[in-house]
Amino acid sequence: MNQPAQRQTPPGVQGEMTPRPDCGEDSYRGSGRLTGKATVITGADSGIGRAVAIAFAREGADVLISYLSEDDDARDTARLVEEAGRKAVLVRGDLSDPAHCREVIAKAVEVFGHIDVLVSNAAYQMTRDSLEEIPDDEWDHTLQTNLSAMFHLCKAALPHMGEGGSIIGTTSVNSDMPPPKLLAYNCTKAAIANFAGSLAQLVGDRGIRVNSVAPGPIWTPLIPSTMPPEQVESFGQEVPLKRPGQPAEVAPVYVLLAGDESSYVSGARIAVTGGKPIL
Repeated sequence: MNQPAQRQTPPGVQGEMTPRPDCGEDSYRGSGRLTGKATVITGADSGIGRAVAIAFAREGADVLISYLSEDDDARDTARLVEEAGRKAVLVRGDLSDPAHCREVIAKAVEVFGHIDVLVSNAAYQMTRDSLEEIPDDEWDHTLQTNLSAMFHLCKAALPHMGEGGSIIGTTSVNSDMPPPKLLAYNCTKAAIANFAGSLAQLVGDRGIRVNSVAPGPIWTPLIPSTMPPEQVESFGQEVPLKRPGQPAEVAPVYVLLAGDESSYVSGARIAVTGGKPIL
């Protein structure tokens, strides 16, 4: 896939990307692997979150779609979930606010009665050429959105998760090999990997599993809304497969980690990087 140079305003809109990301809308086929599960996915309006929502629904799960402000993208995701015959719940708001994280979980419990799977996926990044160029409030917002939100979501969700529950965090290949111009983002992704490994040990005796997925360069709205246009044009060419991945190519790993067949997989970090190893 070749993508032209392009730029959007954060957080970016999937419908305005060229080419439009493949989230499995026309390709994902379910087989009942998540039948009846109540799931929460943050950042589910577009990109990886949307692909995971589509896959979960087609595997039989109901989905709460947490998103920031991209109403059209979120409604489109909800439509796809409902077309799969599953319940879709939309919750709009800013996960950098701990109170909103608790509201997301409270809404899921109100509608579903409990939570089987929590996917903490929403993220913010911004390219900066030097440390001095990173505004203080941008640093704080990045940590709050990417890392602190996972803490608040997990803390609120755990009382409503029983044995067999699954928590999945989205980390990144950047956690091991950090490109210098995404400093704040890289720090949060390394911390998410560590958080998932620690939490897996804390909740193992409750029968709850915690894992993380480490994507490489995946074509999502985060890219044209946070990178210079010339960098967007070459995005993904540096990995062995010589192209960016599509969200649909990441979603099956989340299905695996959410499903009961991975009942002994906890504390793991799975790379989806187009051939670039992680440590």
